[in-house]
Amino acid sequence: MELFLLSFGALFSIMNPLGTVPVFVGLTQEHSKKERAITAFWTALNVFVILLLSFFAGKYILSFFGISLNALKIAGGLIIASSGFALLTGKFGEHKGMKRERVQKDIHSRDSISLTPLSIPMLAGPGTISLLIAYNQEYQKIYEIWTLLGAMLLVTICIYVILKSAHFIVKFLGASGINALSRIIGFIVIAIGVEYIIASVVDILSRIAL
Repeated sequence: MELFLLSFGALFSIMNPLGTVPVFVGLTQEHSKKERAITAFWTALNVFVILLLSFFAGKYILSFFGISLNALKIAGGLIIASSGFALLTGKFGEHKGMKRERVQKDIHSRDSISLTPLSIPMLAGPGTISLLIAYNQEYQKIYEIWTLLGAMLLVTICIYVILKSAHFIVKFLGASGINALSRIIGFIVIAIGVEYIIASVVDILSRIAL
């Protein structure tokens, strides 16, 4: 249960579906309620597939590039911490590259937005992918894998529910409410990133001492 709560909390915080709500609302302004629900469903499904690929293909990626787990965790920790700073300073969209003029033109000319930009990079970005690759190396027992899969599935369901209710959330919380929540989540995300870096550095130093 502890692993489930830990992994769910980490994934939800790093992916931050609440931070994607304003983007989703802006891109689906002219859509019907049914079309929004379909977009939310496909976004959640795409995210789940990306999570599965990241988790199960992780060891092959590390092996192919000759990257150690500690190196990955330090790099991932830096990415996660930078995402947290972006949330904390209110520059999440800019951090994800969403403010660039060419990106904006491309987004608004797309028929489907569920894969890009919603799934990648808004939800399943480098921080999420590096976290899951690290989980793949750390937790290899059958019950641990099933626990992590359960956490991924619950996060995906939460993403679907939040995006489907995005227009209601914006009306209920307002821009300031979403911004305040994102800043709180940002603080947690920074802590997760720092924890990953510290754990890796301690492990490296203990190996050198031996």
